[in-house]
Amino acid sequence: MQTTAIYPGTFDPVTNGHLDLIARASRLYHKVLVAVAVNRGKAPLFSLDERVELARAVTSEFANVEVIGFDNLLVDCARQHGANVILRGLRAVSDFEYEFQLAGMNRRLAPELETVFLTPAEQYEFISSSMIREIAQLNGDVSCFVPDLVHQSLINKFRPQ
Repeated sequence: MQTTAIYPGTFDPVTNGHLDLIARASRLYHKVLVAVAVNRGKAPLFSLDERVELARAVTSEFANVEVIGFDNLLVDCARQHGANVILRGLRAVSDFEYEFQLAGMNRRLAPELETVFLTPAEQYEFISSSMIREIAQLNGDVSCFVPDLVHQSLINKFRPQ
């Protein structure tokens, strides 16, 4: 059986922690869909199109990784794209309760989908997109936390006009 994993997130911005999980997932699964969510509950720094394009650019080295944008239920997106695994990242114990509830709800909505959790390498455990955005907005150096293209995009986004 060929397994397709869907890795959802807002990726605002894509971090080295995200790339770590994508790289490892690309070795575990036949195909990995990086699903960039609209997420109406947040005010993203980058538009959906910008986030999709950045994610495509920084994952282009992985032949079995495809980046898509989505604006519907994750389980519906997974079904539409033939995914049979939902891949979630766990950085800390504090993530577990929310992720556990989400996995249970997804199982109720789509029992044919399995949720698999991956933890990032220890050097990426503390990185979050929201933290990166805040540091970048205050002109802090985030170059060691994000790919070069994303770093440049953050600089451009916060450059005084």
